[in-house]
Amino acid sequence: MSFSTAEITGLIGSYLWPFFRIAALVMAAPIFSSNFVNVRSRVLIAIALSILIVPTIPNPAPAVEPLSAAGLLIVVHQLLIGVCMGFMLQLLFNGFIIAGQIVAMQMGLGFASMIDPQNGVSVPVISQLYLIFVTLVFLSLDGHLILLRVLAESFVTLPIAPSGLPHTSYRDIVGQASWMYAAGVIVALPAIGSLMVVNLAFGILSRAAPQISPFSIGFPMTIALGFAIIYITLGSASAHLVNMADEMLQMIRLLVTPNG
Repeated sequence: MSFSTAEITGLIGSYLWPFFRIAALVMAAPIFSSNFVNVRSRVLIAIALSILIVPTIPNPAPAVEPLSAAGLLIVVHQLLIGVCMGFMLQLLFNGFIIAGQIVAMQMGLGFASMIDPQNGVSVPVISQLYLIFVTLVFLSLDGHLILLRVLAESFVTLPIAPSGLPHTSYRDIVGQASWMYAAGVIVALPAIGSLMVVNLAFGILSRAAPQISPFSIGFPMTIALGFAIIYITLGSASAHLVNMADEMLQMIRLLVTPNG
């Protein structure tokens, strides 16, 4: 059995080009990109996903030499597409990290921080609590499987070609940063309002009875009430996650559907 150079190039290209898009998403998307998952495991996950997804792609990969200028251009575009998809999902998780930072500052726990294993940076412990909660809910709702479905659909809506995402798509991705901050404020809004009332009550008490020195008990009381408010509002945070995750996955789907 003999294979021609064109057949070998086509076989390599049919798996090589999708692999770069899949690997870029695995390296950038939350959960997959966690520090708990080492680089070797991420590469193995990308290879396994490529073996599963490539046979479902209806459009064949272009017959381009991998080491040619056109081949390198395809590689760059596939990497950018995968990174953009993963980055947009990161905005969803970062929105809850921002919500945790806002709540921690309102409670007086802004100084209590720890290393976030997801991003490798120092964040307040409340943000870490929200991140763990959001990750578990996201996995329980099969959000990672929906993301992989959107990834497989992207090879149909945005086939592998020397041309990648439109220039306007990158501008839209940057504009999603405002969505991230708005999502964080929406999640933290009940705690912000409740803790503001608590602080206002202590302020009025300090003016009405300064000899009691309410601020000596106000700090531990604010922390205790803050945890109680988090416990009460955690159910609404999961509801926000469902709505925001659906919205963000729709945004990712529109990103890889230029004509949509």
